[in-house]
Amino acid sequence: MTAGSKQNAVSIFDIHLRTGAVALALAVLFATTLIAAPAAQAQTFSVIHTFTDAGDGGEPYAGLSMDRAGSFYGTTNTGAGGGGTVFRLKRAGSGWVLTTLYAFQNDGGGRPTGGVIVGPDGSVYGMTQYGGTGCSPNGCGTVYMLRPPAAVCKAVSCPWTKTILYSFQGYPDGGYPEFGSLTLDKYGNLYGATAGEGANLMGTVFRMTPSNGGWTESVLYNFTGGADGALPYSTVTIDGAGNLYGTTFAGGEAGGSVYELSPSGSGWTEKTLYTFTGGSDGYQLVGGVAIDQQGNLYGGTEKGGVPAEGTVFELSPSGGGWTYTLLQSFSGYDGPFSTPTLDAAGNVYLTSIFSTLDGSSQAGGVYKLTRSHGGWSTSALYTFTGGNDGNIPAGSVILDGNGNIYGTTVAGGSYNQGVIFEIKP
Repeated sequence: MTAGSKQNAVSIFDIHLRTGAVALALAVLFATTLIAAPAAQAQTFSVIHTFTDAGDGGEPYAGLSMDRAGSFYGTTNTGAGGGGTVFRLKRAGSGWVLTTLYAFQNDGGGRPTGGVIVGPDGSVYGMTQYGGTGCSPNGCGTVYMLRPPAAVCKAVSCPWTKTILYSFQGYPDGGYPEFGSLTLDKYGNLYGATAGEGANLMGTVFRMTPSNGGWTESVLYNFTGGADGALPYSTVTIDGAGNLYGTTFAGGEAGGSVYELSPSGSGWTEKTLYTFTGGSDGYQLVGGVAIDQQGNLYGGTEKGGVPAEGTVFELSPSGGGWTYTLLQSFSGYDGPFSTPTLDAAGNVYLTSIFSTLDGSSQAGGVYKLTRSHGGWSTSALYTFTGGNDGNIPAGSVILDGNGNIYGTTVAGGSYNQGVIFEIKP
């Protein structure tokens, strides 16, 4: 899969985004806008940061991660040095302050569309879509680490230190990591996926292992484009036994797959759990899957379902195989891009980038699925207007200990560069 053909796979989403983009290089605005949710909803929606495409960046495709102190971390695809940013959003009194931790330029990495994770020591790990030493002329992506300044520096605002842990070379290790974030296991290993390149030009799943003060990259699986799928855009999910789960955007029967990778001797064994037909079960998977305590998997498709604008589904282990259940379909244009989020009660939260339950808006929404009478019921927690409240919520949402929901939109806001929002129950 070449860089050009990979980009064509998501060109519809990119066209919709760029058509409405307004690039205004203005001073950083730390604005908080309170917007009441529709009367039928009990939630309160607030914009807690509006991106300007200046020092704070713009177009955050990914959702947020949270550290132990309750601060949020994320990425933007544009702004600052031209190659996107990594930022932290921290409470300050009754408001929030956004700090740009790093601005990508021509320094080996840029254009992050995936999010970041925070390690036990406070270091931040992520991937860039481009940059690095492989795949001339623009590079085919990197894995990077941002290390916080030493305690002695905090009083004088020392910068965070960026280290490139690995540069993808295209063949045979893969390239162009897309919308997924890294996953950290209990041993300190990092797992991720590349959307293209690899031995079969269909993408890879890889592991980064700490080794003698550095890191060693190893390819766990090369996708073939057959029943196993192709173009893994998503985050890889790990269970308690060390098995990995993820999705592919294409391949399978017609529109992607859900796969499992299990440690086996000195290698890994791939098992395709479900292949999408391109019909009522959905197709084109951008987000990954979430796993509950019973081992059930939850995900979403950008297309398909009835009336064919995205789905939410459940895969349940059954008799040595897996049973597919359609939980919800959307109307409008393009459904979930995000990996679902589960709360302690097993409720499922996710976003849709354009479509809604009834097709009433094309700015997307935030949804909660709850088990009800042996089935599932879906409620819209917030429907975006495409104005100052945001537009195109592509990333996953995250919940804090009080049940408040946080997320991002790619566009909308005062400068049409996206927002960070909060939904309080």
